[in-house]
Amino acid sequence: MQLSAVVLHGSDAQTLRRAPGHLENTALPGESGNVVIAGHRDSFFWPLRNVQLGDDIFLETADRRFHYRVTSVRVVSPRDVHVLAPTDTPMLTLITCYPFWVFGNAPDRFVVRAAAVQGSGLLK
Repeated sequence: MQLSAVVLHGSDAQTLRRAPGHLENTALPGESGNVVIAGHRDSFFWPLRNVQLGDDIFLETADRRFHYRVTSVRVVSPRDVHVLAPTDTPMLTLITCYPFWVFGNAPDRFVVRAAAVQGSGLLK
């Protein structure tokens, strides 16, 4: 899977039209906790349809690079917001609509969860 995108802060409709967005009130890269990023499936997050368990994800900021490894991929209801909950360990959660091939509003959410790889520069 090949995906590269600038991530903006925020999850409002205007932000998500321009780029994937870092959800407010979730951990920032480098913090212990759940970094949640949402993006549209028909643009920026289209490549997520090919994600596999064990795939590496790199998240870069202006001064650091963070390494995560995919630990789960699943489909949930839009009302299933537990995937946004804080975590005790550094995690990355990517969310997009599902199924990928539906035109218009999709009924579910595709959730990719990735754990920080030890020694990847994450803060303790």
